[in-house]
Amino acid sequence: MKPAAIIACFFLLFRKNGLAQLNVTNLLTEAQKDPISVDAARPRFSWQIVPEQGKTGFQSAYEIEVDTISTNNGGYVKLWSGGKVTSGQSLYIPYGGKQLKSGRSYFWKVRVWDEKGNPSPWSGFASWKMGLLSSADWKAKWISPSSNGPVPLLRATVSLNKEIKEATAYITSYGFYEARINGKKVGDAYLTPGWTSYTKRLQYQAYDVKDLLKQGENAVGVTLGNGWYRSPLGPVAPRADFYGKELALLLQIKVVYADGTERLIVSDESWKSSTGAVRFAEIYNGCIIDTRLEQKGWDKAGFDDREWKSVKVQSYSNNNLVATVNEPVRQHETFKPLKISTTPRGEKIIDFGQNLVGWVRVTVKGQAGDSIRISHAEVLDKPGNFYTENLRSAKAQNIYILNDGEKHTFEPQFTWQGFRYIKVEGIKGDLNPDDFTAIALYSDMKVTGSFSCSNPMLNQLQHNIQWGQKGNFLDVPTDCPQRDERLGWTGDAQVFSRTAAFNMNVHNFFTKWLKDVAADQYPSGSVPYVVPDIFKTGTNEVGGSAGWGDVATILPWTVYTAYGDKQVLETQYQSMKAWVDFITRQSRNNLWATGNHFGDWLFYSVNDDRDGISAITSKYLIAQCFYARSTQILLNSARLLNKKADEQFYTQLLQKIKNAYLREYVTPNGLISSDTQTAYVIALEFDMLPANLRQQAADRLVKNIKLYNYHLTTGFLGTPYLCDVLSKFNHADVAYKLLLQDTYPSWLYPIKAGATTIWERWDGIRTDGSFEEASMNSYNHYAYGAIGDWMYQNIAGIQAAEAGYKKIIIKPLIGGNLTWAEAGYDCPYGRISSKWKIEAGKLDLVVTIPPNTTADIFVPDARGKTYQKYSVQSGVHHYSRQ
Repeated sequence: MKPAAIIACFFLLFRKNGLAQLNVTNLLTEAQKDPISVDAARPRFSWQIVPEQGKTGFQSAYEIEVDTISTNNGGYVKLWSGGKVTSGQSLYIPYGGKQLKSGRSYFWKVRVWDEKGNPSPWSGFASWKMGLLSSADWKAKWISPSSNGPVPLLRATVSLNKEIKEATAYITSYGFYEARINGKKVGDAYLTPGWTSYTKRLQYQAYDVKDLLKQGENAVGVTLGNGWYRSPLGPVAPRADFYGKELALLLQIKVVYADGTERLIVSDESWKSSTGAVRFAEIYNGCIIDTRLEQKGWDKAGFDDREWKSVKVQSYSNNNLVATVNEPVRQHETFKPLKISTTPRGEKIIDFGQNLVGWVRVTVKGQAGDSIRISHAEVLDKPGNFYTENLRSAKAQNIYILNDGEKHTFEPQFTWQGFRYIKVEGIKGDLNPDDFTAIALYSDMKVTGSFSCSNPMLNQLQHNIQWGQKGNFLDVPTDCPQRDERLGWTGDAQVFSRTAAFNMNVHNFFTKWLKDVAADQYPSGSVPYVVPDIFKTGTNEVGGSAGWGDVATILPWTVYTAYGDKQVLETQYQSMKAWVDFITRQSRNNLWATGNHFGDWLFYSVNDDRDGISAITSKYLIAQCFYARSTQILLNSARLLNKKADEQFYTQLLQKIKNAYLREYVTPNGLISSDTQTAYVIALEFDMLPANLRQQAADRLVKNIKLYNYHLTTGFLGTPYLCDVLSKFNHADVAYKLLLQDTYPSWLYPIKAGATTIWERWDGIRTDGSFEEASMNSYNHYAYGAIGDWMYQNIAGIQAAEAGYKKIIIKPLIGGNLTWAEAGYDCPYGRISSKWKIEAGKLDLVVTIPPNTTADIFVPDARGKTYQKYSVQSGVHHYSRQ
């Protein structure tokens, strides 16, 4: 028998005996695929299981092996094995071997056993490389250009005299940087090194640059830009130089030759500096590129830099340097012009059909000295003219100056814009659509969620929610991407976080940002309004608002429940506790009735008082409810982390908070003093009322909604929970009516007005076609998109019964005259999907449950009145009911 036939027979026998039911895939280290800069002392490993078709795929045990490379022959040497561990856990298993070394590569594999004790094959190897673990590992020097211009160029040449085996670049800067080696861009990330609390946490990025370097002469070039470091920041009167006045670079490339010897390329006093074609680049105001001043070949070997000036060596500390864990900002979707037209004012404009964030690539030809000006806007005004008043002081304008009559293709550098429309000036004749491409820019988070249904308006709403997230998740969760703001408002991130976690994998994105929440938290425990905090001046604390500061507790809990990562609670615990303790110190008799609060920001306000019903909710009532919510999360976290004393203390405190709320704001028969939708919503969502008063509170909420003709009146803090509360308390029909309402104020009203993202205000464009006040009227502002969470959890019915979806609930909510709906979600264990349709009075439901999880599936009848429960294991499940 031939060897291949022997192998085939053995494989068949192996399967027949039930020994090959599982395979292991999607190996991640610290929630990243093959990262090359890990600074966790004990990296954690995760994986997913793929069972054979028809098998459930349960893990009963696992074994992890970690290897390193032998320096002698390049083979693998076992470094650590945890042995067989009896556990179904496949997420965040910590390395348990000897201390790991800076810059060293490691490899790991895993095998698992199924519920019958049959082993899987070993997985293939995944890899990771440790980052630079101490400041002493940095041999490079901080350097600044000789002149403090806006966009300097830095360069150095280096000769490499041996065959290169591997090369890793570690780069960071004060200001933005773009690095180039031998004329090619290093990596595909933008807006590096990202935005953090720079004095406490400055990220560096690592790149594999082996293919960019060559044996012989090499050139390393870096362009620096103002970035978040010293661009004017903040609304109304932006402040420049918030973090510092001088741009600076730190760069270190470790080259390993084929013979095992090493060479370091570092930034130091040997580098030179000059300027080039980019004359100006700021976040709000855009970019100016003058090709007449271009220094061609400046980033290549052989360039004559004798006229360049020496750099300055700076004495900055390296103690704040941290490896990057979140996904970089990258280029994504592209859009060609949907329409080119001339406005009543004679402006040449292009409509790309989608409000997006990024920039426009333009190809132009003209005469030397011609200036091409690209301006950006989200909307046109009622007559159809270009409208930029809502950008406030932000110019949002890119200017390109030609040096000859040849064709040139331009993209801006170190800036971005939020826009659907552009105005083009300086091009003679008609605009050619082939010359313009809009490019979307956002953090490269994996898309994990999808939702669609039989109602096209709801599908557009889902589209708008997703694009609002894309446009505002640029390294930090910003409030808007177009005007003179673009800040990490804490309240906005808090209310949207659950929806964000369905749409995209925001685990690393939020984990990174939460560390800056803690870093910028004030000594009192108060949390800033924005993170990174650019409002602070000296010792002045600009924060402490209910619903905004509560991001310190609510967001870590959201990340934990979505991804099952308990470490985020451990990391953030002191920050969470400090926030609750801050509120406690501000309170009197367990009532938080002090301080400045935004309240139910941008709620629907009316001039009349309908039968004693109002839309204005007491800010202190709201504060008391969020005080309780944060305390509840803190005690839950204390319980998970086995902090018994804290659990007991905050359990008692929570009861005092709720008792104080009842005494101050609720009558004995359940009337809340602020008789508003938001007051009832947050009281019920945060469990502020005794059991005997809850249903009547929900009924009062419905009465309020009916008085407003089935319209919502909630703002930022009430809206996320509105439909959730209604469906929990037997008013799903009202929840659907609110969701499907298409007149102002409602979620669908902007869609009827042509919105392609979520608006900041319910009436950003009024019914008469006029605009809300320009001082605060963004057309890409994700907060009200928090309804997406309800659509996933209720219309599709996908819910987490245990953190990380180890146990799942599927419970679709039938209503709204929908005839079908489907959603999918990539949880840490794999794909969950729920698809239902109603046809001829019968409901069909198809559910997919990923391996190594279980689920309770609640199958509704075709009218959504009753449910039948099924407890299932992983796999595809089909159900039908009349």
